[in-house]
Amino acid sequence: MNRILLFCCLTLVLNPSFTFAQSCCEPQNQADFQLLADNKAFRMSHDEPRPFTFVSQTGGEMMTFKTPDGKTANGFLLKAKSKSKKYLFVYQEWWGLNDYIKQEAEKWYNELDGQVNVLAIDMYDGKIATNRDDAGKYMKEAQEPRLEQIVKGAIDFAGRRAKIASIGWCFGGGWSLKSALLEGKRAVGCVMYYGMPVKEVEKLKTLRTDVLGIFAGREKWISKAVVADFEKNMKSAEKSVTTKIFDAEHAFANPSNPNFDKAATAEAFKMASDYLKTRLLN
Repeated sequence: MNRILLFCCLTLVLNPSFTFAQSCCEPQNQADFQLLADNKAFRMSHDEPRPFTFVSQTGGEMMTFKTPDGKTANGFLLKAKSKSKKYLFVYQEWWGLNDYIKQEAEKWYNELDGQVNVLAIDMYDGKIATNRDDAGKYMKEAQEPRLEQIVKGAIDFAGRRAKIASIGWCFGGGWSLKSALLEGKRAVGCVMYYGMPVKEVEKLKTLRTDVLGIFAGREKWISKAVVADFEKNMKSAEKSVTTKIFDAEHAFANPSNPNFDKAATAEAFKMASDYLKTRLLN
């Protein structure tokens, strides 16, 4: 027993990657981030959404598209007023593609003057959580290969000549960045709200767009240190990133969150709007 304890202690000293602070509070990638679904403090940091029913005023509808593996996926699509190859992909929080995300998609559709197709992508294949336990369950169960198939299917739906920007929050913030990586030369913009960044510099080198990262300074999971590492890794990959850390809680921009921060949300929205208009409307 003493030998085992000695071995464990030496392992922790010689290999800092095994420290609790890193594995518990600073996940190393999106897959590790999903494991936070088992972390009670993480679950409790997400206030359950208030009941809400959204009715589109601009003709947004649920639709399906094919994925490369021969299956189908779902999305909420708002078509541009005139035929357009420009797309904004909207990525859900850990709750799923609920009515709040549909409302957000329509908000961005109007902000972009109806000149851009807006597609809110269902990453849970129809599952929507209304409580923390289900949200954690669905996020943890979401498998990386299937998630990539869904994103690739959306990219194929947009077409080879499409110009695609993406935006997402929390779970979807990480997938906004991953989407930009999968989009290749079709990527023209990426906005990620308090999402876990991709850390591998070699992957970041394949980005064909810059990134706007909006983060929350009062959370410990995607911490200021994680943001600093992301900036360093993007610099090493010779890619451009602009970040802003707000003095706010995780999910501060979610209007269904009782801790919704109106002032921070307005400032972040202005930043994202200026960024996306420059890349999609000019």
